[in-house]
Amino acid sequence: MNLQAKSMRPISAASRNTVENHTPPPAAPDWLAFAPASFVILWSTGFIGMRLGTPYAEPFTFMAVRMAIVVVILLAATAVFRAPWPRSRTEVFHAVVAGLLVHATYLSGVVYAISLKLPLAFTALIAGLQPILTGVVASVILSERLRPIHWLGMLLGCLGVVTAVSPTLARGEVGVPALLCAAVALLGITAGTVYQKRFCSGMDLRTGGAIQFSATGVVLFGCAAAFETRTIYWAPQFVFALGWLALVLSIGAISLLYVMIRHGATARVASLFFLTPSVTAIMAYLLFDEALSGWAICGLVVSALGVALVTRK
Repeated sequence: MNLQAKSMRPISAASRNTVENHTPPPAAPDWLAFAPASFVILWSTGFIGMRLGTPYAEPFTFMAVRMAIVVVILLAATAVFRAPWPRSRTEVFHAVVAGLLVHATYLSGVVYAISLKLPLAFTALIAGLQPILTGVVASVILSERLRPIHWLGMLLGCLGVVTAVSPTLARGEVGVPALLCAAVALLGITAGTVYQKRFCSGMDLRTGGAIQFSATGVVLFGCAAAFETRTIYWAPQFVFALGWLALVLSIGAISLLYVMIRHGATARVASLFFLTPSVTAIMAYLLFDEALSGWAICGLVVSALGVALVTRK
């Protein structure tokens, strides 16, 4: 009777067919094997794109225009492919919350940290601690077990950030507000990843994305109207950065992230974030000549080791 009751719960049509035919659920697509490497590279270019665009627009204005472009594209895709919309207000609510965490909180924190002159490598390093916080949160909410080696990894990850940032902070080259903005971004992407896994795994990426980016856009436009002049200098560099962030990051990288979350464990997907600081540091060096000190390199290595321990199976 229990098995029969479970099979009659409200689930998707694909899931009903799977239960009735006693066949296993659809496997992950073959191309997903290339998704992790692609995601790391694309996600790292997001820091570069924000650095390119911030001189030409204030942070909230910059991100609000980006959201508007993404919403238009997703609504067009929804109309062309007749993508299904959420069937209940609860599903819409969960999509809005996940979107505000993953997009509004994370992106605003990152872009403000960059606008306050926090080096890209440090910004990515702090945001790259997401797997550590995700491991802690997932152990409580998603019942993923933490072992002593995971706690050691968390300690090493925090030590790596302190090692990398402390000398620069002591010399007055980085301000506390910039670090706080990066910390807000870290909290947003951590909470958003766990929330997305728990409540939005079955979300259609087109309609769900349109809801998430619309909610984010409303919040960011409100913040821009309240706190900024909303002046934009439409230089070619800004147009390129805006287009890259809207198309490649907000649609490409975020879609990859959500697909990987749908087909994998939360902590395992989050482990990809620990690779982004090193990749971002290399890109920043090549494009902006942002050199790293010996302490910063040591911090990157120690933090990466810590996160690797936290996310190991």
